[in-house]
Amino acid sequence: MDTVPCLRVSQHHAQQFRRLLQSNKCLDLNLRLLKDSANTVLLPILPSCLSQVDLPSLRTMVSSESVCEIVWRQPPLQSKKRSGQAPFHKLEQMLRELVENGGEGWTEELRRDLPHSFQRHGDLILLGDNCFTLPQWNTFDGDLLWASVAKATGAKRLAKMSRISKDGFRSPIVTMLLGEHSWVTHVDNGIRYEFDVTKCMFSAGNITEKLRVSQFDCRGETVVDLYAGIGYFTLPYLVHAKARHVHACEWNPDALRALQKNLVTNRVSERCTIHPGDNRELHLNDIADRVNLGLIPSSEDGWPVACRLLKRTTGGFLHIHQNVTSSVPNTAAAPEDNDVTLRGKTADREAWQAWAHDTANRISCILGGITGAQWMVHIKHIEQVKSYAPHVHHIVLDLECRPRNDHPA
Repeated sequence: MDTVPCLRVSQHHAQQFRRLLQSNKCLDLNLRLLKDSANTVLLPILPSCLSQVDLPSLRTMVSSESVCEIVWRQPPLQSKKRSGQAPFHKLEQMLRELVENGGEGWTEELRRDLPHSFQRHGDLILLGDNCFTLPQWNTFDGDLLWASVAKATGAKRLAKMSRISKDGFRSPIVTMLLGEHSWVTHVDNGIRYEFDVTKCMFSAGNITEKLRVSQFDCRGETVVDLYAGIGYFTLPYLVHAKARHVHACEWNPDALRALQKNLVTNRVSERCTIHPGDNRELHLNDIADRVNLGLIPSSEDGWPVACRLLKRTTGGFLHIHQNVTSSVPNTAAAPEDNDVTLRGKTADREAWQAWAHDTANRISCILGGITGAQWMVHIKHIEQVKSYAPHVHHIVLDLECRPRNDHPA
Protein backbone atom coordinates (compact mmCIF):
# COMPACT_ATOMS: atom_id res chain seq x y z
CA MET A 1 0.00 0.00 0.00
CA ASP A 2 1.29 3.48 -0.84
CA THR A 3 2.37 5.72 2.01
CA VAL A 4 1.17 9.29 2.44
CA PRO A 5 3.00 12.37 3.74
CA CYS A 6 2.01 13.60 7.20
CA LEU A 7 3.10 16.39 9.50
CA ARG A 8 4.09 14.89 12.85
CA VAL A 9 3.41 17.40 15.63
CA SER A 10 3.00 17.55 19.38
CA GLN A 11 -0.52 16.65 20.44
CA HIS A 12 -0.72 19.80 22.55
CA HIS A 13 -0.25 21.98 19.44
CA ALA A 14 -2.05 19.75 16.90
CA GLN A 15 -5.08 21.99 16.38
CA GLN A 16 -2.94 25.06 15.75
CA PHE A 17 -0.89 23.21 13.15
CA ARG A 18 -4.09 21.77 11.62
CA ARG A 19 -5.62 25.23 11.22
CA LEU A 20 -2.46 26.56 9.56
CA LEU A 21 -2.29 23.64 7.13
CA GLN A 22 -5.99 23.99 6.34
CA SER A 23 -5.74 27.74 5.78
CA ASN A 24 -2.91 27.09 3.30
CA LYS A 25 -5.00 24.35 1.63
CA CYS A 26 -2.32 21.75 2.41
CA LEU A 27 -4.35 19.55 4.78
CA ASP A 28 -5.81 16.40 3.22
CA LEU A 29 -9.40 16.60 4.42
CA ASN A 30 -10.19 13.13 3.05
CA LEU A 31 -8.00 11.49 5.69
CA ARG A 32 -8.36 11.44 9.44
CA LEU A 33 -5.87 12.85 11.91
CA LEU A 34 -3.98 9.91 13.39
CA LYS A 35 -2.51 9.54 16.86
CA ASP A 36 1.14 8.55 16.42
CA SER A 37 2.18 8.13 20.05
CA ALA A 38 1.17 9.27 23.50
CA ASN A 39 2.38 12.78 22.72
CA THR A 40 2.30 13.21 18.92
CA VAL A 41 -0.30 13.37 16.15
CA LEU A 42 -0.04 12.90 12.36
CA LEU A 43 -1.74 15.50 10.15
CA PRO A 44 -2.19 14.16 6.58
CA ILE A 45 -0.84 16.48 3.87
CA LEU A 46 -1.89 16.66 0.24
CA PRO A 47 1.07 15.23 -1.75
CA SER A 48 0.73 17.99 -4.35
CA CYS A 49 1.24 20.60 -1.59
CA LEU A 50 4.12 18.91 0.20
CA SER A 51 6.76 21.22 -1.24
CA GLN A 52 4.82 24.23 0.11
CA VAL A 53 5.07 23.11 3.74
CA ASP A 54 7.63 25.39 5.38
CA LEU A 55 8.62 23.69 8.64
CA PRO A 56 10.65 26.58 10.16
CA SER A 57 7.77 29.00 9.53
CA LEU A 58 5.24 26.62 11.09
CA ARG A 59 7.39 26.23 14.19
CA THR A 60 7.76 29.99 14.46
CA MET A 61 4.00 30.55 14.20
CA VAL A 62 3.02 27.79 16.65
CA SER A 63 5.83 26.82 19.02
CA SER A 64 9.56 26.43 18.59
CA GLU A 65 9.46 23.62 21.16
CA SER A 66 6.90 21.49 19.32
CA VAL A 67 7.75 18.41 17.29
CA CYS A 68 7.28 19.40 13.65
CA GLU A 69 8.55 17.06 10.94
CA ILE A 70 7.45 15.36 7.73
CA VAL A 71 7.00 11.59 7.94
CA TRP A 72 5.52 8.99 5.59
CA ARG A 73 2.92 6.58 6.91
CA GLN A 74 0.30 4.15 5.70
CA PRO A 75 -2.89 6.11 4.94
CA PRO A 76 -4.98 6.96 8.02
CA LEU A 77 -8.64 5.96 7.99
CA GLN A 78 -10.76 7.91 5.53
CA SER A 79 -12.98 10.65 6.86
CA LYS A 80 -16.62 9.54 6.87
CA LYS A 81 -17.90 13.10 6.50
CA ARG A 82 -16.01 13.70 3.27
CA SER A 83 -15.72 10.19 1.86
CA GLY A 84 -18.21 10.91 -0.90
CA GLN A 85 -16.16 13.88 -2.07
CA ALA A 86 -12.83 12.04 -2.33
CA PRO A 87 -11.35 11.76 -5.85
CA PHE A 88 -11.59 7.98 -5.67
CA HIS A 89 -15.34 8.09 -5.05
CA LYS A 90 -15.87 10.60 -7.82
CA LEU A 91 -13.88 8.40 -10.18
CA GLU A 92 -15.81 5.32 -9.08
CA GLN A 93 -19.14 7.06 -9.67
CA MET A 94 -18.21 8.25 -13.16
CA LEU A 95 -16.79 4.92 -14.30
CA ARG A 96 -19.69 3.00 -12.82
CA GLU A 97 -22.04 5.10 -14.95
CA LEU A 98 -19.84 4.49 -17.99
CA VAL A 99 -19.89 0.73 -17.45
CA GLU A 100 -23.63 0.52 -16.77
CA ASN A 101 -24.47 2.78 -19.73
CA GLY A 102 -22.55 0.31 -21.87
CA GLY A 103 -24.85 -2.47 -20.76
CA GLU A 104 -22.40 -4.11 -18.35
CA GLY A 105 -22.71 -4.66 -14.63
CA TRP A 106 -20.51 -2.91 -12.08
CA THR A 107 -18.57 -5.39 -9.93
CA GLU A 108 -16.40 -5.29 -6.84
CA GLU A 109 -13.57 -6.62 -9.00
CA LEU A 110 -13.78 -3.53 -11.22
CA ARG A 111 -13.90 -1.29 -8.18
CA ARG A 112 -10.73 -2.83 -6.74
CA ASP A 113 -9.00 -2.26 -10.11
CA LEU A 114 -9.39 1.53 -9.88
CA PRO A 115 -6.41 3.72 -8.89
CA HIS A 116 -6.38 4.64 -5.20
CA SER A 117 -3.38 6.95 -5.61
CA PHE A 118 -1.41 8.58 -8.40
CA GLN A 119 1.29 11.14 -9.11
CA ARG A 120 0.27 14.60 -10.27
CA HIS A 121 2.64 16.66 -12.40
CA GLY A 122 0.85 19.87 -13.34
CA ASP A 123 -2.05 18.94 -15.60
CA LEU A 124 -0.79 15.34 -16.06
CA ILE A 125 -1.78 12.41 -13.88
CA LEU A 126 0.61 9.43 -13.81
CA LEU A 127 -1.16 6.20 -12.88
CA GLY A 128 0.66 3.24 -11.36
CA ASP A 129 0.84 -0.27 -12.78
CA ASN A 130 -1.66 -1.72 -10.30
CA CYS A 131 -4.84 -0.29 -11.83
CA PHE A 132 -6.93 -0.80 -14.99
CA THR A 133 -5.42 -4.25 -15.36
CA LEU A 134 -8.65 -6.17 -16.07
CA PRO A 135 -9.49 -7.06 -19.70
CA GLN A 136 -13.01 -5.61 -19.26
CA TRP A 137 -11.58 -2.08 -19.59
CA ASN A 138 -10.43 -2.89 -23.14
CA THR A 139 -14.04 -3.24 -24.26
CA PHE A 140 -14.64 0.49 -23.81
CA ASP A 141 -13.72 3.29 -26.17
CA GLY A 142 -10.27 4.36 -24.96
CA ASP A 143 -10.82 8.08 -25.51
CA LEU A 144 -14.07 8.01 -23.55
CA LEU A 145 -12.59 5.94 -20.72
CA TRP A 146 -9.49 8.08 -20.27
CA ALA A 147 -11.42 11.33 -20.68
CA SER A 148 -13.64 10.19 -17.80
CA VAL A 149 -10.63 9.39 -15.62
CA ALA A 150 -9.08 12.77 -16.44
CA LYS A 151 -12.28 14.64 -15.60
CA ALA A 152 -12.66 12.82 -12.28
CA THR A 153 -9.06 13.57 -11.26
CA GLY A 154 -8.95 17.14 -12.59
CA ALA A 155 -6.31 16.37 -15.23
CA LYS A 156 -5.89 17.20 -18.91
CA ARG A 157 -3.33 14.51 -19.67
CA LEU A 158 -3.01 10.91 -18.48
CA ALA A 159 -0.11 8.46 -18.49
CA LYS A 160 0.37 5.00 -17.00
CA MET A 161 3.56 3.45 -15.68
CA SER A 162 4.15 -0.24 -16.34
CA ARG A 163 7.42 -0.80 -14.47
CA ILE A 164 10.99 0.43 -14.18
CA SER A 165 13.17 -0.81 -17.02
CA LYS A 166 16.38 -2.75 -16.46
CA ASP A 167 18.38 -0.60 -18.91
CA GLY A 168 20.80 0.59 -16.22
CA PHE A 169 19.19 4.04 -16.23
CA ARG A 170 16.08 3.14 -14.14
CA SER A 171 14.01 4.58 -16.99
CA PRO A 172 10.26 4.31 -16.47
CA ILE A 173 8.17 2.38 -18.97
CA VAL A 174 5.29 4.82 -19.37
CA THR A 175 2.46 4.97 -21.90
CA MET A 176 0.60 8.18 -22.69
CA LEU A 177 -3.15 7.56 -22.50
CA LEU A 178 -4.47 11.06 -23.10
CA GLY A 179 -2.67 14.17 -24.33
CA GLU A 180 -0.27 15.19 -27.08
CA HIS A 181 3.07 15.49 -25.29
CA SER A 182 4.75 14.02 -22.22
CA TRP A 183 6.93 16.85 -20.85
CA VAL A 184 5.79 18.04 -17.42
CA THR A 185 6.76 20.65 -14.86
CA HIS A 186 6.91 19.85 -11.16
CA VAL A 187 7.62 22.54 -8.56
CA ASP A 188 9.24 21.53 -5.25
CA ASN A 189 10.25 24.11 -2.65
CA GLY A 190 10.45 26.87 -5.25
CA ILE A 191 12.52 24.78 -7.71
CA ARG A 192 11.14 23.95 -11.17
CA TYR A 193 11.84 20.45 -12.47
CA GLU A 194 10.95 19.85 -16.13
CA PHE A 195 11.23 16.37 -17.60
CA ASP A 196 9.70 13.86 -20.01
CA VAL A 197 7.53 11.64 -17.83
CA THR A 198 7.96 8.75 -20.29
CA LYS A 199 11.76 8.95 -20.05
CA CYS A 200 12.64 10.05 -16.51
CA MET A 201 11.53 9.17 -13.00
CA PHE A 202 10.45 11.67 -10.36
CA SER A 203 10.13 10.51 -6.77
CA ALA A 204 7.85 12.69 -4.66
CA GLY A 205 8.96 10.66 -1.65
CA ASN A 206 12.38 12.34 -1.74
CA ILE A 207 10.90 15.75 -0.88
CA THR A 208 11.89 15.53 2.80
CA GLU A 209 15.53 14.93 1.88
CA LYS A 210 15.47 17.71 -0.71
CA LEU A 211 14.09 20.04 1.97
CA ARG A 212 16.84 18.94 4.35
CA VAL A 213 19.54 19.56 1.73
CA SER A 214 18.03 22.99 1.10
CA GLN A 215 18.75 23.89 4.72
CA PHE A 216 22.48 23.11 4.43
CA ASP A 217 24.90 26.04 4.37
CA CYS A 218 27.19 25.22 1.44
CA ARG A 219 28.45 28.73 0.73
CA GLY A 220 32.01 28.53 -0.59
CA GLU A 221 31.78 24.74 -1.01
CA THR A 222 32.38 22.53 -4.03
CA VAL A 223 29.81 19.73 -4.17
CA VAL A 224 29.81 16.63 -6.35
CA ASP A 225 26.47 14.94 -7.06
CA LEU A 226 27.38 11.47 -8.30
CA TYR A 227 23.84 10.52 -9.41
CA ALA A 228 22.33 13.82 -10.53
CA GLY A 229 19.36 12.61 -12.61
CA ILE A 230 17.28 15.59 -13.66
CA GLY A 231 18.72 17.64 -10.77
CA TYR A 232 16.81 16.21 -7.78
CA PHE A 233 19.58 17.21 -5.34
CA THR A 234 21.87 19.22 -7.64
CA LEU A 235 19.29 22.01 -7.78
CA PRO A 236 18.64 22.28 -4.00
CA TYR A 237 22.41 22.47 -3.43
CA LEU A 238 22.64 25.33 -5.92
CA VAL A 239 19.39 27.22 -5.38
CA HIS A 240 18.92 27.01 -1.60
CA ALA A 241 22.14 25.69 -0.02
CA LYS A 242 24.10 28.20 -2.17
CA ALA A 243 26.99 25.88 -3.07
CA ARG A 244 29.78 27.72 -4.86
CA HIS A 245 29.93 25.05 -7.57
CA VAL A 246 28.35 21.64 -8.20
CA HIS A 247 29.77 18.91 -10.41
CA ALA A 248 26.78 16.85 -11.60
CA CYS A 249 27.38 13.31 -12.88
CA GLU A 250 24.72 11.49 -14.92
CA TRP A 251 24.78 8.79 -17.59
CA ASN A 252 21.13 8.69 -18.74
CA PRO A 253 20.88 10.82 -21.93
CA ASP A 254 17.22 11.68 -21.29
CA ALA A 255 17.96 12.79 -17.73
CA LEU A 256 20.91 14.82 -18.99
CA ARG A 257 18.66 16.76 -21.37
CA ALA A 258 16.26 17.53 -18.52
CA LEU A 259 19.13 18.46 -16.17
CA GLN A 260 20.55 20.95 -18.67
CA LYS A 261 17.12 22.50 -19.13
CA ASN A 262 16.46 22.69 -15.38
CA LEU A 263 19.78 24.39 -14.64
CA VAL A 264 18.90 27.11 -17.14
CA THR A 265 15.28 27.39 -15.97
CA ASN A 266 16.40 27.88 -12.35
CA ARG A 267 19.19 30.29 -13.39
CA VAL A 268 22.09 28.35 -11.86
CA SER A 269 23.75 26.87 -14.95
CA GLU A 270 26.88 29.02 -14.57
CA ARG A 271 27.64 27.34 -11.21
CA CYS A 272 27.31 23.76 -12.42
CA THR A 273 29.50 21.50 -14.53
CA ILE A 274 27.83 18.43 -16.02
CA HIS A 275 29.87 15.24 -16.43
CA PRO A 276 28.06 12.81 -18.80
CA GLY A 277 28.75 9.10 -18.55
CA ASP A 278 29.78 6.58 -15.90
CA ASN A 279 30.93 8.39 -12.74
CA ARG A 280 33.45 5.62 -12.07
CA GLU A 281 35.41 7.03 -15.03
CA LEU A 282 35.28 10.61 -13.72
CA HIS A 283 38.62 12.39 -14.13
CA LEU A 284 38.40 14.48 -10.97
CA ASN A 285 40.25 14.13 -7.66
CA ASP A 286 40.76 16.06 -4.44
CA ILE A 287 38.16 18.78 -5.14
CA ALA A 288 35.03 18.16 -3.06
CA ASP A 289 33.89 19.54 0.27
CA ARG A 290 30.78 17.40 -0.01
CA VAL A 291 29.68 14.42 -2.12
CA ASN A 292 26.06 13.37 -2.58
CA LEU A 293 25.44 9.67 -3.34
CA GLY A 294 21.70 9.66 -4.00
CA LEU A 295 21.22 6.22 -5.55
CA ILE A 296 19.02 3.44 -4.18
CA PRO A 297 18.82 0.61 -3.41
CA SER A 298 22.56 1.14 -2.97
CA SER A 299 25.23 3.67 -3.93
CA GLU A 300 28.07 1.35 -2.88
CA ASP A 301 29.67 1.31 -6.34
CA GLY A 302 30.23 5.04 -5.95
CA TRP A 303 31.95 4.93 -2.54
CA PRO A 304 35.54 4.70 -3.89
CA VAL A 305 34.77 7.53 -6.34
CA ALA A 306 33.37 9.70 -3.55
CA CYS A 307 36.41 9.07 -1.34
CA ARG A 308 38.75 9.97 -4.20
CA LEU A 309 36.86 13.24 -4.72
CA LEU A 310 37.11 14.50 -1.12
CA LYS A 311 39.76 17.16 -0.49
CA ARG A 312 42.89 15.48 0.86
CA THR A 313 43.90 18.23 3.28
CA THR A 314 40.53 19.11 4.83
CA GLY A 315 38.18 16.24 3.96
CA GLY A 316 34.45 16.86 3.95
CA PHE A 317 31.03 15.21 4.06
CA LEU A 318 29.51 12.18 2.34
CA HIS A 319 25.73 11.82 2.10
CA ILE A 320 25.15 8.12 1.40
CA HIS A 321 21.72 6.78 0.39
CA GLN A 322 20.78 3.14 0.99
CA ASN A 323 17.72 0.92 1.39
CA VAL A 324 18.21 -0.71 4.81
CA THR A 325 16.19 -3.58 6.28
CA SER A 326 15.93 -4.73 9.88
CA SER A 327 17.33 -8.14 8.94
CA VAL A 328 20.91 -6.83 9.28
CA PRO A 329 22.78 -9.33 11.51
CA ASN A 330 24.12 -8.43 14.94
CA THR A 331 22.11 -5.24 15.17
CA ALA A 332 21.86 -5.41 18.94
CA ALA A 333 25.63 -5.14 19.20
CA ALA A 334 25.79 -1.80 17.38
CA PRO A 335 26.94 1.02 19.69
CA GLU A 336 24.67 4.03 20.16
CA ASP A 337 25.65 7.55 19.09
CA ASN A 338 24.31 10.33 21.27
CA ASP A 339 24.60 12.90 18.47
CA VAL A 340 22.62 10.87 15.92
CA THR A 341 18.95 11.68 15.34
CA LEU A 342 16.81 8.62 14.63
CA ARG A 343 13.12 7.86 14.15
CA GLY A 344 11.43 4.48 13.88
CA LYS A 345 10.84 1.28 15.78
CA THR A 346 13.61 -0.21 17.89
CA ALA A 347 14.50 -3.05 15.50
CA ASP A 348 14.68 -0.65 12.58
CA ARG A 349 16.80 1.87 14.50
CA GLU A 350 19.23 -0.86 15.47
CA ALA A 351 19.51 -1.94 11.83
CA TRP A 352 20.22 1.64 10.74
CA GLN A 353 22.88 2.00 13.43
CA ALA A 354 24.53 -1.28 12.46
CA TRP A 355 24.60 -0.36 8.76
CA ALA A 356 25.87 3.14 9.57
CA HIS A 357 28.78 1.87 11.69
CA ASP A 358 29.72 -0.74 9.11
CA THR A 359 29.62 1.89 6.35
CA ALA A 360 31.71 4.36 8.36
CA ASN A 361 34.37 1.70 8.95
CA ARG A 362 34.44 0.75 5.28
CA ILE A 363 34.69 4.38 4.17
CA SER A 364 37.60 4.88 6.58
CA CYS A 365 39.40 1.92 5.01
CA ILE A 366 38.73 3.16 1.47
CA LEU A 367 40.06 6.63 2.32
CA GLY A 368 43.15 5.14 3.91
CA GLY A 369 43.81 2.96 0.89
CA ILE A 370 43.47 5.89 -1.51
CA THR A 371 45.50 8.47 0.43
CA GLY A 372 47.90 6.35 2.47
CA ALA A 373 46.85 8.30 5.55
CA GLN A 374 44.56 7.68 8.52
CA TRP A 375 41.13 9.31 8.56
CA MET A 376 38.54 10.04 11.24
CA VAL A 377 35.05 9.16 9.99
CA HIS A 378 32.16 10.29 12.21
CA ILE A 379 28.46 9.53 11.91
CA LYS A 380 26.80 12.94 12.03
CA HIS A 381 23.21 12.07 11.18
CA ILE A 382 20.97 9.23 10.05
CA GLU A 383 17.85 10.33 8.17
CA GLN A 384 14.86 8.16 7.32
CA VAL A 385 13.54 9.37 3.97
CA LYS A 386 10.78 6.88 3.23
CA SER A 387 9.50 3.39 4.02
CA TYR A 388 8.85 0.98 1.17
CA ALA A 389 7.58 -1.95 3.23
CA PRO A 390 7.65 -3.04 6.86
CA HIS A 391 11.27 -2.83 7.99
CA VAL A 392 12.56 -1.63 4.59
CA HIS A 393 13.62 2.01 4.72
CA HIS A 394 15.35 4.53 2.46
CA ILE A 395 18.08 5.93 4.72
CA VAL A 396 20.59 8.74 4.25
CA LEU A 397 23.81 8.59 6.26
CA ASP A 398 25.80 11.80 6.78
CA LEU A 399 29.49 11.04 7.37
CA GLU A 400 32.07 13.65 8.31
CA CYS A 401 35.46 12.53 7.01
CA ARG A 402 38.65 14.30 8.18
CA PRO A 403 42.33 13.41 7.83
CA ARG A 404 44.00 12.68 11.17
CA ASN A 405 45.93 15.93 11.18
CA ASP A 406 42.69 17.94 10.97
CA HIS A 407 40.66 18.50 14.14
CA PRO A 408 37.37 20.28 13.41
CA ALA A 409 35.58 21.98 16.23
